[in-house]
Amino acid sequence: MKKTSLVLAAAVLALSSLSAQARDTKHLLSIEEAQAMKDKEGVLDGSVKFYFAGQSTPAVATKLSTDVTNQKTNAVGKSDEEACKWVFLSALVQLQKKAQQLGGNAVVNIVSYYKKNEMASATQFECHAGATIAGVALKGDIVKLK
Repeated sequence: MKKTSLVLAAAVLALSSLSAQARDTKHLLSIEEAQAMKDKEGVLDGSVKFYFAGQSTPAVATKLSTDVTNQKTNAVGKSDEEACKWVFLSALVQLQKKAQQLGGNAVVNIVSYYKKNEMASATQFECHAGATIAGVALKGDIVKLK
């Protein structure tokens, strides 16, 4: 009986420490600062333009698709902000690839789309960081501009 109680107590302690380690910190970060990293890293080629919700856009000739990208990155050894900026760029790269596949030259009306919750901003994106992973989800319309 005493041994069973000790095992049960150890199991409860182990489970409670696991949930204490699970972190999901929401960050709202600057789109401009994160996009500035592209010049340093060379991850975007410039063939596709990005316009976030609330930004004025050139005239759209054709809407080709609406796409969602949900990217994750290893956050070990990085600050939340650094990991979030990197994964944001990864999300833009995925939107760029999809636009190129469909013959588009822009992605417009881009919103953060974490867990399918839209957060529209012309200046900030939403990122969630945990102990080892950071994630960004974006949704936008792939278009051909006039």
